Amino acid sequence: MSTLNNGILHLRSTRSVTEVLDSLLSLLQQKGIKVFALIDHSGEAAKVGMKMPDAKLVIFGNPLAGTPVMINVPDIALDLPLKILIAEDAGGFTRISYNAPAYLESRYSLDPGLAKNLAVIENLAAAIAG
Repeated sequence: MSTLNNGILHLRSTRSVTEVLDSLLSLLQQKGIKVFALIDHSGEAAKVGMKMPDAKLVIFGNPLAGTPVMINVPDIALDLPLKILIAEDAGGFTRISYNAPAYLESRYSLDPGLAKNLAVIENLAAAIAG
């Protein structure tokens, strides 16, 4: 199941945040896609005495795919590298969220030839949703 909200797509998984995260990191490694950062939002909240549902943000990309897009439309660097948020929702399910490539294409008036460089995120998200 995916929903679009302000350009954000959401998929739901019955697996835990940790399982989905591990699956994503493994898949990125297999595909030779660079992980630039892993941000543990819930872990950082805990460090300051606050509690929030498990939430991890993975920032990743392939400079061979992303650089031509940023050269053509420099402002897209605000949304690149690609990001997937893996977070526990109120129902206890894991939600996988990311910017829809079609939304980014429209937002930045990307040439369809360059927009295809962003489409990998949809396959990755579907694969880790399980």
